[in-house]
Amino acid sequence: MVVLVILTLAMLANFYWFYQPRQASNPQPSEELKSNAPQLPSVSAFPIMPFPANDEGKLAEYGKKLITETYKFIGPESALKITGNHLACSNCHLDAGTKAFAAPYIGLMGVFPIYIGRENKVESLEERVNGCFERSMNGHALADTSKEMRAIVTYIKHLSYNTGVGKRLEGQGFTKIEVPNRAANLVAGAKIYKAKCVSCHGDHGQGLPGSGGNKEGGYIYPPLWGNDSYNDGAGMARLLTAAAFIKGNMPFGASAATSILSDEEAYDVAAFVNSHDRPVKRNKELDYPDLAKKPKDCPYPPYADNIPREQHRYGPYFTAR
Repeated sequence: MVVLVILTLAMLANFYWFYQPRQASNPQPSEELKSNAPQLPSVSAFPIMPFPANDEGKLAEYGKKLITETYKFIGPESALKITGNHLACSNCHLDAGTKAFAAPYIGLMGVFPIYIGRENKVESLEERVNGCFERSMNGHALADTSKEMRAIVTYIKHLSYNTGVGKRLEGQGFTKIEVPNRAANLVAGAKIYKAKCVSCHGDHGQGLPGSGGNKEGGYIYPPLWGNDSYNDGAGMARLLTAAAFIKGNMPFGASAATSILSDEEAYDVAAFVNSHDRPVKRNKELDYPDLAKKPKDCPYPPYADNIPREQHRYGPYFTAR
């Protein structure tokens, strides 16, 4: 791991550079932040700098609050009513978007705009954020010019301080797993859930509400299915995506370096979680205009092949493309 030693004068110079407008990076051909290009050090190698004492710093600080208390500022009971559930962005982007292999925001400012297969076009960071609001948060889009969107982007910009432009970092996205060459076992997944997950997320996947036991105050542990969870168009509704997240982050305390579940256990329990009902994303049939680019674990049609939906949903995937 590289330790960055930054002299005071360099810090001041870099802060000036960091808060200036930056040119967009070249689009990358991946939705999952995967690349064959050489990677830089881990996201963990870059220190989280304090917010500067200026308007940009205040906006970035508000952006962090939007990530950790999404339900409070733009949730169903807020004046803006952007999100349709009471989750926080930090329920998936752990540690306020700073944990490696938990879809961290560190370095993302230098990656976008990027090609997104789901829309078959190069998208801005704002568009990607809105994709999360419409899917993981089961809501609708923020205006690009809104204070809230500017705050979130400024926070991501702050976390991307000194990480470079157009380069990947180890720890972006999720960890990799060795995908079993079989269909997921829902019975085994249920047993793993009961043994490893139920104490936090509940017998019925309902999660544990925060202050006062009311979901309006967010969740200590989020619901994994049901009406207040992510919808069926979210990335986490895909088996391989959910399994990779679980492998590198769950149960609580796990990391990519110190995982608790095996690849097969993560695979089975992810399938069990995603086998339950959740909100339905409208117009999913419009996703992936180029069906050849649709991920093999996408749980909803149409598909470019004749493989049954059940196999796309639960595997096995080695024959799925």
